[in-house]
Amino acid sequence: MPDQLLFAIEVALNGLMTGVLYALVALGFVLIFKASGVFNYAQGVMALFAAMTLVGIQKGQVPFAHLINSIFGTDIHHFGWHVPSIIAIILTAGVMVLFAWIVERYILKHLVNQPEIILFMATIGLTYFMEGFGDLMWGADLKRLDVGLPQGINDMIDITTAEWFGYGFFIDNLDIVATIIAAILVAGLILFSQYTKQGRAMRAVADDHQAALSVGISLRFIWVLVWSLAGFVALVAGMMWGAKSGVQFSLSLIALKALPVLMLGGFTSIPGAIVGGLIIGVGEKLFEFSIGPLIGGATENWFAYVLALLFLVFRPQGLFGEKIIERV
Repeated sequence: MPDQLLFAIEVALNGLMTGVLYALVALGFVLIFKASGVFNYAQGVMALFAAMTLVGIQKGQVPFAHLINSIFGTDIHHFGWHVPSIIAIILTAGVMVLFAWIVERYILKHLVNQPEIILFMATIGLTYFMEGFGDLMWGADLKRLDVGLPQGINDMIDITTAEWFGYGFFIDNLDIVATIIAAILVAGLILFSQYTKQGRAMRAVADDHQAALSVGISLRFIWVLVWSLAGFVALVAGMMWGAKSGVQFSLSLIALKALPVLMLGGFTSIPGAIVGGLIIGVGEKLFEFSIGPLIGGATENWFAYVLALLFLVFRPQGLFGEKIIERV
């Protein structure tokens, strides 16, 4: 098999793995949009905040240590213990549920039946608040996240492909784990939304807040539930991206790459988020591999947005989105 073809296959496989990580972020957007009809601009920062909280709990870091030291002239930074990864993950998930309750209690409750643009602007404000609050709580320095996930080249794939093709494929173990976790998450979320009472209630709330209230659906409970689910998805995405590239401010910017994923897959489709992520991941890697050298490289920065623009022109609802038909 020609070397260039082998390289292209390796690039495509790595693109699939990267696309899964994009899709994990996009899932949080889809969940909230399906349940409330609002685009949650804060999803990327939720992933960052969840990862920062996980690292802080894991390392026994004192919250707001810098603020406390500045006010009282102390020099405390850690409690002196380390929390096991599984317990830290559970505690962080609890923090994200608490965050969901606070968002509903102090923001969403006051915006029932308001125009969607008002809810969208509220999530923009929430984004910048969480960003500053997270830095104040845990510090803005680069943090290393280690929850025991395997990393580095997968030796079995490397050896097997070397025997078959004479060229070993570099596939990261972390990407493989992320793919498996994403598959489980998607299956679980689809089953939850389709076959549970709460899942059907989520769809009813998305269609009409007032009608949902009139048939006895608790809007407040559904919003806490869906923001909790989105917070859990943000935690998983934050863990994967944080383990891959460290926990830092740029982690919140992965939300920008989730936008074209949503445009391709559709804002209301959970499977669409995965398919859109895979298309973006593979497409940007192969485009950089084949066309990048001819036009100066760095095409991964803009390829996804150009592809999303084409979809907006020719199929604005995305591959799996629902076509909106307004009757007058």
